[in-house]
Amino acid sequence: MKTRVTALLGIEYPIIQGGMAWVAEHNLAAAVSEAGGLGLIGGANAPGEVVREEIRKARELTDKPFGVNVMLMSPFADDVAKVVVEEGIKVVTTGAGNPGKYMEMWKNAGIKVIPVVASVALARMMEKGGADAVVAEGTESGGHIGDQTTMSLVPQVADAVSIPVIAAGGIADGRGIAAAFMLGAEAVQMGTRFVVAKESIVHQNYKDRIIKAKDIDSAVTGRSHGHPIRSLRNQMTREYLKMEQEGRPFEELEYLTMGTLRKAVMEGDVMHGTVMAGQIAGMVKKEQTCKEMISEMTAEAEKLLSGTSFR
Repeated sequence: MKTRVTALLGIEYPIIQGGMAWVAEHNLAAAVSEAGGLGLIGGANAPGEVVREEIRKARELTDKPFGVNVMLMSPFADDVAKVVVEEGIKVVTTGAGNPGKYMEMWKNAGIKVIPVVASVALARMMEKGGADAVVAEGTESGGHIGDQTTMSLVPQVADAVSIPVIAAGGIADGRGIAAAFMLGAEAVQMGTRFVVAKESIVHQNYKDRIIKAKDIDSAVTGRSHGHPIRSLRNQMTREYLKMEQEGRPFEELEYLTMGTLRKAVMEGDVMHGTVMAGQIAGMVKKEQTCKEMISEMTAEAEKLLSGTSFR
């Protein structure tokens, strides 16, 4: 499965692991890269030196390419942007903003820059600004989401830009990868399935909640203030949605969720924590190693794309 993305990133398979806050640390990133995909360390709201330490720990586990996701709204974004240069990182994905202010520094350092986009207009802007590829992320994703579905967004972005498109949102197996390729993507980014990887440091309660999830078990909070987030339904989401319906101010809603992602990921509180996961959680049924996941998915995708399954 060689594409412009595998050539661009120097990876074996066109599969990128999402840069999920608290989840995408050095163990998971290294395991995905070792398995032939591209692992990402999620910068999230971490200080630059914390990200530097994660990069160095990942290098102790793999000599294959991995990248860093820079969340542009982070108060430490400027520091993290410099750390990836200083540490010789060759791939950066970005979310929650426009990476334009860092583009010259990153490009001069030979870094491949891949922003996450939720619209055709933003994809065009990123290409014009020097992006090497874009991740077109549909609303099916876990965490922060846009409005358009992956099915509608990916082909429109693929038609609008000449740089490679990576599909994200609602992809968890070889069928999803094959479908993404049919829509014009040249790779996929996946988050939810990798959360339950054996190498993932996520609390077992969080993994079990995903594995037991049904197709209708996710909810979107935050639409009222323009920052929608998809997670699995629990006591916290029910309370949040009730407060939204009552028209409570943003500050009250923000206070309710403060620290709840860490509470779910690290402490295993899946009732009052934020269990971020995509709509595809209902298809994730078991823990596997990253190598097992990637081997299984690519074999299925290749079979479908070759037409073997229709004979």
